[in-house]
Amino acid sequence: MAVDLAPELLKILACPNCHGPLAVDHERDELVCQTPDCGLAYPVRDGIPVLLVDEARRPGSDPAGAGR
Repeated sequence: MAVDLAPELLKILACPNCHGPLAVDHERDELVCQTPDCGLAYPVRDGIPVLLVDEARRPGSDPAGAGR
């Protein structure tokens, strides 16, 4: 499922970890923090961003939930 967020919504969303801006990664259906020191990737499930640090994927790791 493709991430289809309104541009207005994307402008106001921020990383819950560092409050940095988020960008859409369409290949992984995630919102990725653009702050170099953070870089957490948050899943989008059924069109809803899951902005929980515990659910986020660390940079360079497998997608959240992989291997569960």
